[in-house]
Amino acid sequence: MPLDEMKEGYFAGIFPYLVTPLDDKGRLKESVLADLVDHLIRKGVHGLTPLGSTGEGAYLDWPTKKRAVEVVVKAAGGRVPVVAGVNNLTTHAAALEASETEHIGVDGILVVLPTYFPIVDEQVVAHFRAVARAVSCPVTLYTNPKFAMWDFTVDTLKQLADESNIGYLKDASGNIGKLMSIITALGGRFKIFSASAHVPLFVFMLGGVGWMAGPACLIPEQSIALYEAARQKRWEEAVALQKKLWPLNVAFQRYSLAACVKAGLEMQGFSVGFPLPPQRHLDREGRKVVQKILEDIGAL
Repeated sequence: MPLDEMKEGYFAGIFPYLVTPLDDKGRLKESVLADLVDHLIRKGVHGLTPLGSTGEGAYLDWPTKKRAVEVVVKAAGGRVPVVAGVNNLTTHAAALEASETEHIGVDGILVVLPTYFPIVDEQVVAHFRAVARAVSCPVTLYTNPKFAMWDFTVDTLKQLADESNIGYLKDASGNIGKLMSIITALGGRFKIFSASAHVPLFVFMLGGVGWMAGPACLIPEQSIALYEAARQKRWEEAVALQKKLWPLNVAFQRYSLAACVKAGLEMQGFSVGFPLPPQRHLDREGRKVVQKILEDIGAL
């Protein structure tokens, strides 16, 4: 898809969730991040998403998040759209971060709501509505109920459909039946991105427009091949590709997400460091598992 179309607010294809390279003091390794951005663009990805789950957005302070987005936008240089994560416990802070992120020059934002105390649907709708109204760029809603105490329902999404700049949903529930209900009710209103918790091919079959997830940092070419096979309805080829790639998704469910991707990128020559404490690092067993999977896929 031409970049000018995507810049007008239509995003589709493979959008890797970028890791945030950090040194042992938790400081951003800017040159490593810029190199990773250039590498992934040269491999052919359709867009980039810093500060998603793989990017440890929930663990970073605002100055680090802001600088990470600045580095990604500059390194991308307009070659692909950048859809940056906005992740904050409070609505006021999330809206402020969204506005500041838009001013950096991103093409869109991805909004997730972490929680501590329980919230109800009314508060979910109010939060995402406020953040969407703080920006003019396209907004992707992100739900990950495994790590939060709430999830979008069809009814909450119908209410958020009133916000014209909310155009996308990334669902990480892993519940394909729920996703089918959303697509049946609102498929004409929201474009759906798969997560690593889903089988991406199944989401493509249901009409999903792309894959926003950590694995694409490690296997960009293979992820693109899967997307293109599905987009062109070469289903037998797509199924074979998905079977080959699926063990990496399984590893992500078994081990820590950011730790898996960072360890894999280290194996590929990118000095991205470890996840921030108290997140765990990938242990020796986990490293062997990830290395073997990447070797089998052809990514090492």
